[in-house]
Amino acid sequence: MAAAAASTARTAFFLLVLVLATIQVIAGETDSQLKLDRKILQESVVKSINDNPQAGWKASMNPRFSDYTVGQFKHLLGVKPVREGDLKGISVVTHKEGLKLPQNFDARTTWPQCSTVADILDQGHCGSCWAFGAVEVLSDRFCIHLNLNITLSVNDLLACCGFMCGDGCDGGYPIAAWKYFVRTGVVTSECDPYFDHTGCSHPGCEPAYPTPKCEKKCKKENLLWKDSKHFSVNAYRISADPYSIMAEIYKNGPVEVSFTVYEDFALYKSGVYSHITGDVMGGHAVKLIGWGTTDSGEDYWLLANQWNRSWGDDGYFMIRRGTNECGIEEDVVAGLPSTRNLIKKYGNIDLARDASI
Repeated sequence: MAAAAASTARTAFFLLVLVLATIQVIAGETDSQLKLDRKILQESVVKSINDNPQAGWKASMNPRFSDYTVGQFKHLLGVKPVREGDLKGISVVTHKEGLKLPQNFDARTTWPQCSTVADILDQGHCGSCWAFGAVEVLSDRFCIHLNLNITLSVNDLLACCGFMCGDGCDGGYPIAAWKYFVRTGVVTSECDPYFDHTGCSHPGCEPAYPTPKCEKKCKKENLLWKDSKHFSVNAYRISADPYSIMAEIYKNGPVEVSFTVYEDFALYKSGVYSHITGDVMGGHAVKLIGWGTTDSGEDYWLLANQWNRSWGDDGYFMIRRGTNECGIEEDVVAGLPSTRNLIKKYGNIDLARDASI
């Protein structure tokens, strides 16, 4: 009898432990879901940042994310951690000090003839930042080095690079995008326009549209896919020291950078950003177009985001320079435009102007 009672007690005890563990798991999952369902913009966070004299930047309830949850915001941050093997054969460019760089530099005023340099785009609901940053930089560099004002296709890269670049709208690898430009090239946006130009306000935005299909056919009937391809000579990383990054931009044009995004970044309005509050949301890629120093002596990077002009400072933002804020200086990639395939399309292009580092 005693043995039976003990066995029953042990069984009851293990059942109780199992029930409590299950409750904990459910509670954890519920708590996690509640965090994802919470609105990314919070008035209390705006107030705490704007009331902090040490913040260095101002926050706002940016219209771009007025209806966004934390989960939806995280989906836009599509830079995946670098895979083993992605950097094989990729050189790291270090610019030797000696070039006298200006205290303030802005690619928009340095190359005003290049319309794409000042463009602010919108990735919509898709986690395609990795593709936008790459395509924007290569477009700029075609103008800077070869005097071609063209807009290249994010859609081509997003849809046709496949698993080599990652998971399309569910994120990808910036350096793999540049390898794609070398290997396959990228058509113009006139040939293959981006699939979502309405941001996240259209019906069917949630659940998000899937990655567009690769059709390898220009939307305009008079354009041929193969003839519309534009290539990069190479794909490389830039050394993480600020001087090398500045020298690269000064000599060759904007670069693509990846960094860690925290919750408070969604609220950025103006000033020199540095992380103040909130959890890690994910990795994001943008276009770095310049640098400067504020009147109070704070060094900053100047960047163009692709969340349209209703976010941040008319679509742009500044972030602290020289301290690797949010990892902004450790993952900088680029490539140089190639004249390959261009004579057929543009005629007597100056081959002597083919870019070199």
